[in-house]
Amino acid sequence: MQTGKLKRSLNLWQIVLLGVGYMTPMVVFDTFGIVSEKTGGHVPTAYVIALLAMLFTAASYGKMVKIYPQAGSSYTYTQKTINPHIGFLVGWSSLLDYLFLPMVNGILTKIYLSALFPQVNPWIWVLAFVLLMTIINLFNVNFAANFNSFLVFFQMLVIVIFVALVVKGVMGGEGTGEVFSVLPFISPHTEVSTLIAGATILCFSFLGFDAVTTLSEETPNPSKTVPRAIFLTALIGGVLFVTASFFTQLFFPDVSRFSDTEAASPEIALFVGGKLFQAFFLAGTLCGTLASGLASHASVSRLLYVMGRDQMIPKKLFGFIHPKYSTPFFNVIFVGIISLVALFLDLVTATSLINFGALIAFTFVNICVIVHAVRNKTFRTIKGFLSTILSPVLGAASVFILWLNLEMSSLLLGITWAVIGIGYLLYRTKWFTESPPLFHFEEAQ
Repeated sequence: MQTGKLKRSLNLWQIVLLGVGYMTPMVVFDTFGIVSEKTGGHVPTAYVIALLAMLFTAASYGKMVKIYPQAGSSYTYTQKTINPHIGFLVGWSSLLDYLFLPMVNGILTKIYLSALFPQVNPWIWVLAFVLLMTIINLFNVNFAANFNSFLVFFQMLVIVIFVALVVKGVMGGEGTGEVFSVLPFISPHTEVSTLIAGATILCFSFLGFDAVTTLSEETPNPSKTVPRAIFLTALIGGVLFVTASFFTQLFFPDVSRFSDTEAASPEIALFVGGKLFQAFFLAGTLCGTLASGLASHASVSRLLYVMGRDQMIPKKLFGFIHPKYSTPFFNVIFVGIISLVALFLDLVTATSLINFGALIAFTFVNICVIVHAVRNKTFRTIKGFLSTILSPVLGAASVFILWLNLEMSSLLLGITWAVIGIGYLLYRTKWFTESPPLFHFEEAQ
């Protein structure tokens, strides 16, 4: 079967917007009620802490993609830096994050549209969502990136209009009653422990900045472009989260107006802009699930491609690139079929599976930076030590805090998935008597 190559056609901002779309800017409103209650009305400060913590791990991804400008992300970095067996298990665990996010977005789409159109059978929304994501990703990565950019810009437009309505309301006496206020960030009763607890929840909003590394083989000069894209994705996402949460906190200094803090998003839109804006706001939320679904579908297709190219999973299926469209054609279809599990899965289970895979990837990328620095003795200068030892240690420490706060269901389901991966690896390497096959990327250029 004739196979093609991934086409280097994506520019910096297409990659950044794919990463921002993966992170879903509108998610800030979904978690606002919970985190506002936990932090005593200081959500923006919790976002600042979460952003600073995640930037250390983002820096680690940036360093590793300069060394290995390939599409495999944490799978490739661990495989080449630490050990091929461990690399496979990291990639296997990362599949939880990448594979289940399209399902989560399918479930969210079903929830949103079923609320709007209760007379329509819910399975229709899931099927339509999966078909749309699959078709867009099949034919051209640039079209997928451009469509994603439209979805992200629409979310930004919703946030801009939201901010304008909040300013109008606050100046009219709502909330704090003043636009220029430090109360959303700090107050006399602020407790550091509650801010850290809130930041721990919000760190999961940043899952996705790492996904841009899976596009490394589809951009010119990836060792320069992708590290910048990683940093910009995390930073832009963080600025959007902090800004939106600041103005939301101005309007809602506490959670007393919400009937359900865990589902405050519709009430936020209603109180700020009325029924008409609430409908517009819901359209933005739907665009968020579409953008995240599109970007995650593209990312997991590339990760599967690299694992297939390495012959760790069947190469004929997963290592195939369409000669005309330059996309991992069969992988896109495979992910679409797997995403249909959203018809039967509940939101809590699907979300719990994502967190385990992401934390495994984050942990090992930070470790990879340290191992590479020690092996190549690049830590002996002050700058080298700060960049290649201290920074990833702080990144790993931040991720460790997330591990401590991971739900038990996430941990158990993740361990079960990892055990299945170990079983497959034992079979594939004949009980570790053989090394996993490796694709020599440099030789293929």
